[in-house]
Amino acid sequence: MNKLSAPTLGVIGLGSMGMGAALSALRKGLPTWGCDPRAEARTAFEQAGGQAVASAAELAPHCDVVLVLVVNAAQTEDVLFGEQGIVTRLKPGAVVVSSATVDPALPPVWANKLAERGIHLIDGPVSGGAKKAAAGEMTVMASGTPEAFAAAGEVLNSFAGKVYRLGDQAGIGSTVKMVNQHLAGVHIASACEALALGMRAGADPRQLYEVICNSAGMSWMFENRVPHILDGDYTPLSAVNIFVKDLGIVLDAARQLKFPLPLAAAAHQLYLSTAAMGLGAEDDSAVVKYYAQLAGLELPAPATSAEEAA
Repeated sequence: MNKLSAPTLGVIGLGSMGMGAALSALRKGLPTWGCDPRAEARTAFEQAGGQAVASAAELAPHCDVVLVLVVNAAQTEDVLFGEQGIVTRLKPGAVVVSSATVDPALPPVWANKLAERGIHLIDGPVSGGAKKAAAGEMTVMASGTPEAFAAAGEVLNSFAGKVYRLGDQAGIGSTVKMVNQHLAGVHIASACEALALGMRAGADPRQLYEVICNSAGMSWMFENRVPHILDGDYTPLSAVNIFVKDLGIVLDAARQLKFPLPLAAAAHQLYLSTAAMGLGAEDDSAVVKYYAQLAGLELPAPATSAEEAA
């Protein structure tokens, strides 16, 4: 990509997903700015060759496309319309890609407010986790006007492996992401429950993992999350509290639709119970600790320094 003619990307939120997206765009030759309040995140991005600032207001004037990868709707609204928000600082014709998991009713409201200032919105939640973000292989579930996609050009492809154009209206992308989070949340809870059951019955957890990963009961979440448990490593790549929020969004939307979701409701209670144990900031696989507490299971411990060296 020719840097002289390429649009400039801004990434607000240099967490595991945002940092991966920003670094992927840099590797593709896209001029990229990053924004994060954490000095260590900004330093890491600058060392990789990007420009980094502490506030969204500083980033906005430099960028043609801004990817907003923050935690929730409240943070998204603050980034867009708050006192230091980007809406009054972006160039007319700029594109905002809203990627937090939010109530699907919100992106159309944001799109209308941005359009009043000549700014486009792509409702573009992402999936794939930190590993795919770092490899530039995230999935983007995008919806927005043809004009928004035309203005964004190839920028979405600079940090994504797959970009699904799901319709012309903001909100459709978030609806599809909501369904994804329903499945992801249930699958993680189910994986933790099933592993705990096997351990309680006397199965070796590592053998159990290998067998299930080569059997019909395997899911992507089982394959991805159970190694965290086997390694005793609950460093939060995606925290328990994220699914407290996301399944809450799923259940709220279903309530509006008068649609029953007994599996999602049960999984939500498991995440709430795990958070109530003081584990909300741990990796979402920490749901297994809820079962371990109930059944008196001894979970695998983290490897010691000597074991890691060996």
